[in-house]
Amino acid sequence: MKLDFASSVPIYQQIRDQMVQAIANGIFADGERLPTIRDLAGEAGVNTMTVNKAYQLLKQEGYIITDRRNGATVQCAGGKRKGVEKKLRKELELLAAEAKLAEISQEEFLALCEEVYQK
Repeated sequence: MKLDFASSVPIYQQIRDQMVQAIANGIFADGERLPTIRDLAGEAGVNTMTVNKAYQLLKQEGYIITDRRNGATVQCAGGKRKGVEKKLRKELELLAAEAKLAEISQEEFLALCEEVYQK
């Protein structure tokens, strides 16, 4: 986990984002147990409440399930397509507008999108 403590992005959001990327990239498989809040907090050098907030966000979004006995487990979000599409559309509209203002061509923008998606 690479956290940027100088970033304007909150640490819990950075943890959430990196966990989503790890799940998407297959680092954490469906049904796999995640590190405990205490273990991840110790490894990342942050407060346990920060990790707890990230895990709660992941749970609300449907990426993980939690159980008192088994901890946090990855749950692939197969049924979330519509919600994700709506969120992506909104974010892509803003990114496309910013690209246009920066005089990035549609081809360059789409190539960048494809590169990021393939990563």
